[in-house]
Formats: sequence, structure tokens, C-alpha cells
Amino acid sequence: MIKSGNRYLRYYLLEAANSVRRCDSEFRRYYDLKYHEVNKYQHKRALALTARKLVRLVFRLLKDNRLYIPPEG
Repeated sequence: MIKSGNRYLRYYLLEAANSVRRCDSEFRRYYDLKYHEVNKYQHKRALALTARKLVRLVFRLLKDNRLYIPPEG
């Protein structure tokens, strides 16, 4: 999530990551893990890494033409 790209796209990807973090247990666990790794800028860093994970997931789902099925548990 570099700052030299499209700032609007970055904003909406971070908003999407925040929404997914609140609704999906796997993304919530990943966010919490990244949140507790550092002492400064915890939310910002964890959210950016969660957004990167979301982008990778969406890309793979589009490439394989599949629907997202959240893990049970």
C-alpha cells in the first residue's frame, strides 16, 4: 500500500479491509496478529497489511472465477 499510487483507490481498499475485518473471523485474526506485533501506528499498519491480503484474495478469486466461501470456525 504505497503512498505514491491512486489515493482514492488506497482509501477505498482500506475501507474495504476495515469492513472485512469486522465481518470475517479469518481477517479479524490476521488483523489482531499484525496489530499486536508493533508498538507504534498499530491500527494503520495492521489495516494496510489486511488490505494487501484482501487484494491478493480478490485477485485470486477473480482469476479462478470462484466465489469466496468463508472458513467455518
